Amino acid sequence: MIGMGRMGSNMARRLLKGGHSIVAWDPAKEAVTAIVAEGAIGATSIADLVEKLKYPRAIWLMVPSGEPIETTINGVAEQLSKDDVIIDGGNSNYKDSMRRAKTLSEKGVAYLDAGTSGGIWGLAEGYSLMVGGKKEAYERMEPIFQTLAPSPQQGYGYVGPSGAGHFVKMVHNGIEYGLMQAYAEGFELMQAKQEFDLDLSQIAQIWQHGSVVRSWLLDLAAAALKDDPQLDNLEAYVDDSGEGRWTVQESIDLAVPIPVISQALQARFRSRQSQPFGGKLLSALREQFGGHSIKRK
Repeated sequence: MIGMGRMGSNMARRLLKGGHSIVAWDPAKEAVTAIVAEGAIGATSIADLVEKLKYPRAIWLMVPSGEPIETTINGVAEQLSKDDVIIDGGNSNYKDSMRRAKTLSEKGVAYLDAGTSGGIWGLAEGYSLMVGGKKEAYERMEPIFQTLAPSPQQGYGYVGPSGAGHFVKMVHNGIEYGLMQAYAEGFELMQAKQEFDLDLSQIAQIWQHGSVVRSWLLDLAAAALKDDPQLDNLEAYVDDSGEGRWTVQESIDLAVPIPVISQALQARFRSRQSQPFGGKLLSALREQFGGHSIKRK
C-alpha cells in the first residue's frame, strides 16, 4: 500500500486485522514506522515496495488527486510487470482513470479505480467501495474489498468499466454536498428562532430515532452539537476537494439539472469570502437607484 495518511493507514490496519500481508510506503517515514509497529512490512521506496511484494502484485494507492497520484502511478508502473494490479482508492477524476487504465493495459498491468467512502470511521465501520475496471482483475482482488467493506456481503461492488468507480464516487460526493447543505440550512434556521431557545443538540438527538431525515450525517451533526452547541470554536469556512466541481461540470456536459448540488457547491465558495464584492455591489445599486440605507466602513 502506498499512502499512509490517516485514511490509508486505517485501511492498512483493517487489512492487517483481516489477515492480509501489507507492505507499506509513504514519503513520510514516521507514517511507515507507525504502521510497521502494527504488523506491516515497511518499504524505503516504491522500488523497494515492489520488490518485497510477491508476484503477481497488487498495489493500493491512497494518494491525493492531480499531480501527486499521476506521479505516483507513473513511478509504480515503471516497476511492474504483466498481470500486476494497481488499485487507485483516492478521489481521482474518472477521466484520468480511464486514460490511466488504457495506458497501463498496454503494459499488461490492470488498473482498478476504487471509489472509497468511509473517512476516519472506516477502520471500525468498514468502507463503501465502488470499483471500476476489468472484471477479471476485480474478481482477483475481491477478497481485499471484502475485508475493507462493512461485511463480506455488502458495502462494495463492481460498478462498471474503467472510470466507472471514480465516476460513481464523484456523484456520491456531490450528493453528500447537498445533504450536508440541507442540514446546515435547517439547523441555522432553528438557531435563528431565538424566542424558542431551541436546544439544537437535543433536536438532533430526537431526529436520530424514527425520523425520515435520520442518517449518519445527522449522527455526526448531533455529535458536533453536543461537543460545541453554538459551534463557537469553528469558523464558517467550508473547503471543497474537487469532486463537487466535477459533478457540476458533468451535469453541464450531459445537460442534466442538479440544482441542489450546484447550489451547495456555490454555498461553499461563498463561505470563504468575508466581504464578497458582489454583496458590496448589491448595496451600492440599492443606494444608487433608491437611496436605501447602507453601511460604510
